[in-house]
Amino acid sequence: MKKLHFTGIGGAGMAPLAQLSLARGIAVSGSDAGENEKCRSLRDSGAAVYTGHDRDFLPDDAEMLVYSSAIPADNPERCKAAELGIRELRRGEYLAELASGYRRCTAVTGTHGKSSISAALSSILLACGKDPGFMIGAQVAGLPSCAAGNGDIFVTEADESDGTHALLKNFLAVIPNIEDDHEWSLGGREVLENNFRQVAANSENIIYYASAKCDQLLGEHPNAVRLTEVPENFAGLHGFQAANAYIAYRAAILLGCDPEEAERAAGNYPQVARRMTVHFAGKSLTVIEDYAHHPTEVAAAVEFLRKNYPGRHLRILFQPHRFARLEKYFDEFVRVLKKADSVVVAPVFAAWSESGKVDHRQLAAAVGGISADGDYRQWAQTALQELPSPSVIAVLGAGDIDQVIPLLCQK
Repeated sequence: MKKLHFTGIGGAGMAPLAQLSLARGIAVSGSDAGENEKCRSLRDSGAAVYTGHDRDFLPDDAEMLVYSSAIPADNPERCKAAELGIRELRRGEYLAELASGYRRCTAVTGTHGKSSISAALSSILLACGKDPGFMIGAQVAGLPSCAAGNGDIFVTEADESDGTHALLKNFLAVIPNIEDDHEWSLGGREVLENNFRQVAANSENIIYYASAKCDQLLGEHPNAVRLTEVPENFAGLHGFQAANAYIAYRAAILLGCDPEEAERAAGNYPQVARRMTVHFAGKSLTVIEDYAHHPTEVAAAVEFLRKNYPGRHLRILFQPHRFARLEKYFDEFVRVLKKADSVVVAPVFAAWSESGKVDHRQLAAAVGGISADGDYRQWAQTALQELPSPSVIAVLGAGDIDQVIPLLCQK
């Protein structure tokens, strides 16, 4: 493969794939609806990256077009590819092809923690003298988002949202948890669960935390490592960070790392962008960001913040991610958000659908919070109003809520 085009190149899963393709000597072009830091980084690395979508952006001599699952068939670049007979693959399909070039593909899948576990495992492997290839869907302090490696181990996030995680052929699958998120985009719970069964069937080895759902879907695998307890503390870490680091540590041992060396490395838990990232720490205000966008993740974030910032007023600025998810988990979001001292809810990050049966105003009303309307500046003003001292503002969500953080940090 010499020339690839990525439609939706700035996405969390697409950008690292494009970067990895560049690292393997492939000429890369691509487009995205908007400009972001990932687009700029790819451009700096030598990719031709365009803003918007236009058939002229797709080179006539491209050998393949890789597209995000959010890109429809009538996208002008996909239409041109169909006319020219250029092969088209979804992001996950291309990932599976690329991963097949490694001897021991290690896929990190499940509902929560994929980026953090992938980053922790890659960091441990590097510290233990391995040379893994890896692909992480977020920026990691001290690591690139991806690396080509030596062709032995490849660590990758494997996203369940479009079912393509079931295409990978793995030496090891790391599955910390399974919930029913994304069943609404896959065609139902049975499809989602069958996909996880297929992940297990495609894997020589699996490691997972025991739960009723994981045991049901994974428990019959002949080479399963079933972790019966989720640690609250491990290698100097606490809460969900300890749980993520521990399963990464156990996976590293399965991949040949010395246990003592791996445990020492696990304590250097990598800072993954938008995962409990402290952006501002003052006497009266601390601003922290987290990617939590599912009720389980929001609950874990609240518990973590309560433990680490006792005695502070906890205000959550939350952006629901997708109308379908907000509708499905509305009552659960209400329950977990009420555990904060005060809540501000920003407009829904729509993604695949522009409207739904419930919106941010209804969620804010149900929680007893405030809805943030208008632009990012107004969101920040709403989040800062009548804020007690000392306080923590936790900015939670997987959409564009991160754009408000510089405005909060100006206080």
